[in-house]
Amino acid sequence: MTDPVSRTILLLDIEKYSDRDDIEQAYLRRMLYDVADRTLERAGIDERLRLRADRGDSVMELIDANASVTALLRALLTEVPAQLHAVNRMASSSAQIRLRGVVATGYIAVDEHDGWVGSDLNHACRLLDAQLLRTALRERRDDFALCVSESVHTGIVRHGHAGIPAEDFHPVTVDSKNGPLRAWLHGPVPGAGDDHSEKGGTSVPGASSGERPAPRRDRPGAQAPGAQAPEARAARPSAPPAGVVFHFDGGAPTFGGSLVGGDQHGVSGGQVTGDVHLGGSGGESA
Repeated sequence: MTDPVSRTILLLDIEKYSDRDDIEQAYLRRMLYDVADRTLERAGIDERLRLRADRGDSVMELIDANASVTALLRALLTEVPAQLHAVNRMASSSAQIRLRGVVATGYIAVDEHDGWVGSDLNHACRLLDAQLLRTALRERRDDFALCVSESVHTGIVRHGHAGIPAEDFHPVTVDSKNGPLRAWLHGPVPGAGDDHSEKGGTSVPGASSGERPAPRRDRPGAQAPGAQAPEARAARPSAPPAGVVFHFDGGAPTFGGSLVGGDQHGVSGGQVTGDVHLGGSGGESA
């Protein structure tokens, strides 16, 4: 096995590749290679500065550490979406190509079987296969979702180079067999933020939903908030029922018909409360 050397790792993977038939898969692989080659060319990375491994539905590139990671990220954020849009606008639904991408850095060795060995490469592959990145692509209207490792964010992204807006990258943590992996996702995080709050956003402990909880009645004698004890209610004078109230100073009133509905208290000299119907029983209420 060779000594480990520093490399930039680029991974690109086709969404739902196994759902296609053989003819469609062959077409998608050609498109994947075209996108990768044009993007690396746009970044100024010569073929002599990279090694490629074919994984069927994805491509892995080991790029010389002297090649510009800044130029690579800039090309991925601009060239890849533009190429995918140009391809997909002319393709049938079964030939649409959408990609997940990962950029990472680390030390890679080559074994006696020309295989690539390194924990940094393993971590990059796990980021590519993470459910979070798959969900991010599925929820987006565009055709590309990019994730970068913590080291790439620290060394490049957070400094806000031209064409690489740092504010568009958000910290995420994905599960792996070796424990959680921290990375940075370009664009909205699934289930978080205003753009995705309706798609499974998690609630914050202690946050108010704007609704008041129902009063508890699981303890004997428990009262709803604001309720008064029976003796306090008894001490207060009873208020008249809500509704229309007529006061009379004396004499029996006559309204061209019967006085119907409501409670009647001392009609000849008191008050009438409740619903009052004028002009005969069963008429319209006043």
